[in-house]
Amino acid sequence: MNPSFKAAVKKALNRPVIVADRFHYCRYIHWAVDEVRRKVQKQWHAYDRKKAKRMRYVLHKSPETLTPKERWYLKRYIDMSQELKEAYELKELYKKWQESAKEEENISVVKAGLEAFYRKVEETKNPAFLKAIKTFKNWQVEILNSYAFGYSNGFWKGLTILLKSLKETLMVFESMNILKQRYY
Repeated sequence: MNPSFKAAVKKALNRPVIVADRFHYCRYIHWAVDEVRRKVQKQWHAYDRKKAKRMRYVLHKSPETLTPKERWYLKRYIDMSQELKEAYELKELYKKWQESAKEEENISVVKAGLEAFYRKVEETKNPAFLKAIKTFKNWQVEILNSYAFGYSNGFWKGLTILLKSLKETLMVFESMNILKQRYY
């Protein structure tokens, strides 16, 4: 999701179909939740502020996958701040749209759901989420293409990460052999 890359691809390929990777635009929602959490936790007691930072992942997990302890912390922190509760609910609304969009074959229905999400965010006037949907609106065609075509670079991204870690491991072993040769 880089404007320069998008412009270069358009120029090189004339009229390509550009597909945004879901990971890259979903993180804007998670960043918005984190921004709200960081803002509201500044007003809390030191214990809750530190604990909320350590337990921030409970705001990102699906409610079904939370352990009873994590559910307790989630309830505690969203009950401490209406703004955080609202952010969590917006994140869950987005996740619900995303799951339905994966199953929906009619792209106009997917688009209508996304626009309904925009309206809900605009009703709340939450600055972090307004910033996120601004990005979504700028990349809406590419986001909708990800549901229309179902492409993802997840496999290639995983492969790249694996190859990089193997390369780093080999470099470590190689440097160890060089050390052995020098000092032994």
